[in-house]
Amino acid sequence: MDVQYFFELFLSGLTRGSIYALIAIGYTMVYGIIELINFAHGEIYMIGAFTGLIVAGILGTMGFPLPAILVLAVLVSMIYCAGYGYTIEKIAYKPLRQAGRLSPLISAIGMSLFLQNYVILVQTSDFVPFPSLIPEFAFLEPIAHIFASSDFLIVVVSAVLMAGLTLFIKYTKMGKAMRATAQNRKMAMLLGVDADRVISVTFIIGSALAAVGGVLIASHVGMVNFAVGFLAGIKAFTAAVLGGIGSLPGAMLGGLFLGLSESFGAGYISSDYEDVFAFSLLVIFLIFRPSGIMGKAKVEKV
Repeated sequence: MDVQYFFELFLSGLTRGSIYALIAIGYTMVYGIIELINFAHGEIYMIGAFTGLIVAGILGTMGFPLPAILVLAVLVSMIYCAGYGYTIEKIAYKPLRQAGRLSPLISAIGMSLFLQNYVILVQTSDFVPFPSLIPEFAFLEPIAHIFASSDFLIVVVSAVLMAGLTLFIKYTKMGKAMRATAQNRKMAMLLGVDADRVISVTFIIGSALAAVGGVLIASHVGMVNFAVGFLAGIKAFTAAVLGGIGSLPGAMLGGLFLGLSESFGAGYISSDYEDVFAFSLLVIFLIFRPSGIMGKAKVEKV
């Protein structure tokens, strides 16, 4: 076996798995709190990439250095997308809070299509080049041919954000309120938890994380268009299901599992079937383990 090729595939899978995990967290947090699959989440990722592109273009013409452009592009994208997530929840989902489960699901699909067409109108339907904002790290030079600086930054930033979110959920007052709402929203409200505020914060955090992924991946790939969020969103949703939707550690594990599976499948079998591997895994898990790797099967009371 070619060891170098194996590690090349492993590191590639780690990079894409980190991004899947970052986006999957948004899916799993929203599902855990209000049991809604937010299909517009992938479009938030895409809007984050476009926001980063605009900020990078403005700061680039003003002569800012690359590291400053990258940091500011990520921060502005996070704030902008957090606003989008908050607004979407208020407009598309909150009025349907008491409706059947199908209504908010249809609303989510409609919001996804609306955001795609909105970006086509105000930007373009074509692929747009995205500047490379990530500088080359000298210490990675010996392995740059299999693990570039952009791969390294994506993995590190994703790991730091996921660790920070885990600590936030575990130790802060809002994190405890989120866990309580996820376990039993009515009981949490009876105990004084402001469920509306918790839901809004959930959308804000998930959208901000998706924005980070959007900017980093766009800079890594070098281009962006209105449709990039659709496939990335579906893959991240698949990762959330694989890990156990509603479980935060499950979303992280599912993202890495999916990324590595895609990378090894494409490398050892054929890259033409890359998407087939991902969705085949989804089908297999839905048939044999619908609760996912870390999810718990619900017991229906009679």
